Amino acid sequence: MAKRLVPLLNRVLVERIVPPSKTTTGILLPEKSAKLNSGKVVAVGPGTRDKEGSFIPATVKEGDTVLLPEYGGTEVKLGDKEYYLYRDEDILGTLHD
Repeated sequence: MAKRLVPLLNRVLVERIVPPSKTTTGILLPEKSAKLNSGKVVAVGPGTRDKEGSFIPATVKEGDTVLLPEYGGTEVKLGDKEYYLYRDEDILGTLHD
């Protein structure tokens, strides 16, 4: 039975996207050229409240591809997969094609 993590408050569960280490033609890419910190949002908490008590929903949704900070996030291991928990405000932006 697989466990499912549902983040609390304004937390976002992200699976990091590992950039390819070589091209389709077999050319090896240096690590520095593949440094994009991005991930796919797996689960999102409901949101949080501000000091006045107003509800602030999360700004990302499940399935979004997001730009992540270079450092931060809490590593979570579920089964054989690694995920990271971030606060909604720590995510730098969403990536679109």
